[in-house]
Amino acid sequence: MSFIFNIFVKNPLLMSLTPSKINTFLIFKLPSAYLCGVRVKILENQKCITTVKHKWINQNPFKSLFWAVQGMAAELSTGAIIINKVKESEKNIAMLLVKNEASYSKKATGRIYFECNEGSLIDSAIEEAINSGEGKEVTLSVLGKNSESVEVSRFSFTWSLKVRS
Repeated sequence: MSFIFNIFVKNPLLMSLTPSKINTFLIFKLPSAYLCGVRVKILENQKCITTVKHKWINQNPFKSLFWAVQGMAAELSTGAIIINKVKESEKNIAMLLVKNEASYSKKATGRIYFECNEGSLIDSAIEEAINSGEGKEVTLSVLGKNSESVEVSRFSFTWSLKVRS
């Protein structure tokens, strides 16, 4: 498995991560997310959009998207940006999810999109972690919307970033 991680994340010959590379990474490192249909659609410097479509395999008893599947897709939208920025920093930085909060406002059916557009907060946290040599926490927000752009859920993920010595 470390071979796959090295190819898709640590290989310095690869300029940056792409949605396709992250989605392939999911097969080996997060197979439950992959099997539930979680995919990265857009991965840019400041934002990441993930998506998942409501299906039989990822539904709850109320015939909507299970809350944990929404959480996987939302978390991936933050984690993918962080992985990409850590890779670009060329530093050995550990990342750990330390807290999450969620609220659900509408039944999630059809295709749901999760967007995190707080890449600048990650840049600041990585810079502070590198300069101070201490761990730095960053809290990122994610909004989940259906195909009609109606909000179905909101997430907040707090990540700890620390330069390994």
